[in-house]
Amino acid sequence: MLTGKQKRHLRSLAHHLTPIFQVGKGGVNDNLIRHIEEAIEVRELIKISVLTNNDDDPREIGAELAEKSGCELAQVIGKTIVLYKESKDHKQIVLPRK
Repeated sequence: MLTGKQKRHLRSLAHHLTPIFQVGKGGVNDNLIRHIEEAIEVRELIKISVLTNNDDDPREIGAELAEKSGCELAQVIGKTIVLYKESKDHKQIVLPRK
């Protein structure tokens, strides 16, 4: 579980990132989850955008993606979701202490 200070730090790091995945009208599926798990192991912090043709609430999509992929939900702002998971082999991000 991330503290508020850690989430703020992750949000500042994610500000300059571009979304690498999109959730369309098909919603969340196993293929998307698998790709997120692979990408987050290498990058640790990723952005995902929710397309306008998806009628679901971005907060619900973010929570579902975080739960199914084993990540922490750092932020949902508008239709953009930021996920974080500490990498086992490619650790780059150092979080502030709790």
